[in-house]
Amino acid sequence: MILDIPVKEGKSVIETNNFNAGTTIAVIADMMEMIFKGKVDESEVGKIKTGMNLILSVGAVEKEKFDAILEFISPKGVKEEGAIQFEIRAKMKLKKSHFIRAGYSANADIVLEKKDSILAINESLLQFEEDRVFVEVENGPRQFEKRYIEVGLSDGINIEIVKGLSKKDKVKVWNKVKM
Repeated sequence: MILDIPVKEGKSVIETNNFNAGTTIAVIADMMEMIFKGKVDESEVGKIKTGMNLILSVGAVEKEKFDAILEFISPKGVKEEGAIQFEIRAKMKLKKSHFIRAGYSANADIVLEKKDSILAINESLLQFEEDRVFVEVENGPRQFEKRYIEVGLSDGINIEIVKGLSKKDKVKVWNKVKM
């Protein structure tokens, strides 16, 4: 598909040679071979590697997610707004039912680790005592006991419970926000 024709009729055109890049007369692309370009903060770049799966959200295509494979991580970061950012590129796996235009904005979620069928609770229910984590569990009407637990993966909202709780336990919500 032709994306752009930057040269207008009557303008001079220079061929590519050793001293000149030449004049671009047309920009063409295979629209089924789309590349996601993004940036990753220096605090996160060490956790990713090429070949990882990405889940893309394209701004112009609501309620639809696209898979992609991370193909490139820049070896050199660039300082932007006080933070070092590393460019990444990923090859999108497009669905034939969607037409994605060049230049759409998109966000990527990189799946660092994934677990299915686990017990998880809202991370805000956790309480901390020195280097230990606990929750309060109901053991009678309006009676709660402190129970130390072991936690695992977190998505920033929910956290995996490795040991210390079961599905039947009722965890005290101790930090409700009043409106």
